[in-house]
Amino acid sequence: MTACAPGGEPANTEGGEHDHGHGSEEGATEVAGAKPRVVLTYEGGLMVLDAETLEVVDDFELEGFNRINEAGDGRHVLVSTTGGWAPLDAGSWTVPHGDHTHSYTADPSLGDVIVPANTPGHVVVHDDYTTLFDDGTGDVTVFETGSWTDAVEAGSIEPVRTYQTEEPHHGVAVASQDGTLFVTHGNEESRDGAIVLDENDEEIASTTECPGIHGETVAGESVVAGCEDGVILLHGDHFHKIDSPDEFGRIGNQFSAEDSSIVLGDYKDDPDAEGIALDTISLIDTEEESIQLVELDTEYTYSNLARGMDGSVLVLGTDGALRVIDPETGEATSTIDVIDEWTPPIEWQKSHPAIHEELGYVYVTDPANNQIHRVDYASGEVVTTADLEHAPNEIVVTSG
Repeated sequence: MTACAPGGEPANTEGGEHDHGHGSEEGATEVAGAKPRVVLTYEGGLMVLDAETLEVVDDFELEGFNRINEAGDGRHVLVSTTGGWAPLDAGSWTVPHGDHTHSYTADPSLGDVIVPANTPGHVVVHDDYTTLFDDGTGDVTVFETGSWTDAVEAGSIEPVRTYQTEEPHHGVAVASQDGTLFVTHGNEESRDGAIVLDENDEEIASTTECPGIHGETVAGESVVAGCEDGVILLHGDHFHKIDSPDEFGRIGNQFSAEDSSIVLGDYKDDPDAEGIALDTISLIDTEEESIQLVELDTEYTYSNLARGMDGSVLVLGTDGALRVIDPETGEATSTIDVIDEWTPPIEWQKSHPAIHEELGYVYVTDPANNQIHRVDYASGEVVTTADLEHAPNEIVVTSG
């Protein structure tokens, strides 16, 4: 989780019976199989692309610096914009029907803000919940992940849980079906740890051993969050700390993979370094509770990390090559040339290459050339390249 969590189940998946009303939405066309779509931000708007052809399906003007987050249902993207989170319907979804499914496409649509926020921050999808954190107020709001379609139709959505931290801060929260809520604590000046609450908001455990806490992911039964000197792991009703090999070793973004106990993290060992360029990754073994550092022969940024379907580590370097790395050994198994060499910006908001993995493909943005590339990282081929009218910034791929 990025760092926040990938993928998500198709929309409207409760039960085995098919509600034909979901497939007959206005303008919907039945198609042969799920149709993933790519959502990109650019300065002043968003684009929606067909994930296979990379053709632009729709384009929305939206002023300001907009961020995008997976809603978790394979169909919607939550746009962090002025006033809160607005749902973007990517326009492709799949409905179960007994022993088979039906898939549909329609025109994408961008709705109004339905979750108000002062400063919309992290969105976390886990355990059929989508949890939103407002950095400006410290408000935590939890929704059922499968509720976004009905919410868009109604123009509003009801949370299943809310919580307010003691002070506003740049935080994150993770809700689980067992009733627990992991939530960071801190203030506008500093952050130092997290707490876990039961279904009645009673504290189960807490830790203050995580200076600068940032990001989250879930590996197996453990919630993992980064610190300026390692990571913390939430194991049920208690926290564990895994120290970085260096006195200062910040891990700010984490990425897990299904059936893997190893979490990928970025790594910064110089607290005075300017900009967002890094040259070392961390491989966090949540079972052995150890951290392996892998120094790369290139630089990268937080937006250049992902995990493959097979658990592989994926890193796009500033040399323009995508590296596929074995998480057990830290060795690169292949290197795929994708884009030209590039220089990371000093400010993280500035457009620069980003990657997103979906169903065996890595999507690589190329803002310098107004392009996007679709890479088969198993075969090592760039299978599709498309020109765009705008320089892309952030990317999310919906599964359809």
